Amino acid sequence: MKYLCLVYGDETAMRTIPDRECMAWGQTLRQKDKYVAAEALQPSSTARTVRVRDGKTLITDGPFTEAKEHIAGFYLIDARDFDEAVALASQIPPARVGGIEVRPIRELQE
Repeated sequence: MKYLCLVYGDETAMRTIPDRECMAWGQTLRQKDKYVAAEALQPSSTARTVRVRDGKTLITDGPFTEAKEHIAGFYLIDARDFDEAVALASQIPPARVGGIEVRPIRELQE
């Protein structure tokens, strides 16, 4: 089953985790056949939030909510079950300074 591991944290603290560590963790996931995708995100100041209300598109600069912690990136993994997904998420390097939200992927129904 696929799980999305959303990496959250204070952007200043996130910069203390070297990219090479995150890249190495991605390589470890590949070797374990658990890797589906992973990406780091640009700072929240580069975000725009898009909403459509009554047929009108509304665009706001910045992330959806004001928060101290922002989404810094994600890992999409393939795990046997939720317990394995949480165990893998606990090894994501930014977990040392932020948080990792683990959510199962929901298949869309026709």
